[in-house]
Amino acid sequence: MVAGWREWVRLPALGVGPVKAKLDTGARTSALHAFDLHEFERDGVAWVRFSIHPWQRSAEDAVYVECPVHDRRTIRSSTGHTQQRIVVLTELELLGRTITTEVTLTRRDEMGFRMLVGREALRQGFLVDSGRSYLGGRPPRRVRRKNRGRSEVTS
Repeated sequence: MVAGWREWVRLPALGVGPVKAKLDTGARTSALHAFDLHEFERDGVAWVRFSIHPWQRSAEDAVYVECPVHDRRTIRSSTGHTQQRIVVLTELELLGRTITTEVTLTRRDEMGFRMLVGREALRQGFLVDSGRSYLGGRPPRRVRRKNRGRSEVTS
């Protein structure tokens, strides 16, 4: 399936979506904007509780999530900085197709996209056309406006 360099995605198992995501073939692992991370143990298994703001430039509509910790990784950013991150395994819906992939949890407040989809997810049957966007379609206008931090204009 051919995708654009940016697409709307969903994370159905986490109750998140739609989220505007950048498809980044330069990144190995996908990354999700998450904050208020709290690790805990449930039945002898490591879990993490965190919050997600799916809308860019907005703190509205926070989603609260709990899921098992899949791994911990040291991630090197494009600027060369390293950071230890929690990794969760979750479903990602892209272009109407749902795959299971690893996602690191990190603060992406200052980034242009709340989610970055990396090569490990993309190699499950997606090609990226870097000259195109939103090949999977767009959510309704009210959702897109909300994602940009604007409310719907009433007449």
